[in-house]
Amino acid sequence: MILKNYYYYFTSAIPAKICDRIISEATQQKPERGLVDNKEFKSVKPSNKEISKVKKVRESHVVWLNKPWIYKLIQPFVHEANEKAGWNFQWSWTETTQFTIYKKNQHYNWHADQYDYLDKNNRIRKISMTINLSDPKDYEGGVLEFDFRNQNNRSDCIVPCTQIAPKGSIAVFPSFVFHRVTPVTKGTRYSLVAWNCGDPYK
Repeated sequence: MILKNYYYYFTSAIPAKICDRIISEATQQKPERGLVDNKEFKSVKPSNKEISKVKKVRESHVVWLNKPWIYKLIQPFVHEANEKAGWNFQWSWTETTQFTIYKKNQHYNWHADQYDYLDKNNRIRKISMTINLSDPKDYEGGVLEFDFRNQNNRSDCIVPCTQIAPKGSIAVFPSFVFHRVTPVTKGTRYSLVAWNCGDPYK
């Protein structure tokens, strides 16, 4: 699929006090290790080999937030981006949102959010969004980058999404677009991720 816009952004769209509320609610829960495709750990107690395999792709911790007020907050941005970016994807449902914690040396290497399987209602991920909840002075590194060629072996196609550096900024993009979060080199970066799903493409 040829895209005119690989992502759409809203700079400083969420008020700082709302970002802080999300952080406060999430950090009251015990975080779990971020997985890859949610299916890398096949056992209740993963082996060191399984953990090492995941760490090569992703090293972060997450908390799941299923809050109606969060969906009400973020879904209008998804609708607006879907229209203004010219994607016009059909979607009808948002998965449980993921609060992600990246500390020093943590990262998420190249990946796409759109898996090769359907959920129980035969839906696929179509539109991803991420909100930067942290003030840029609180961390270094941790840059969201896109591969505009939708592959990952040419540096001239890698574009940093600098527009979402300010706290409360949002990036929305098709779930099949490859992206990564570079290692955090100082401090802690908090983000909120949501995947919006719909019927398979026809």
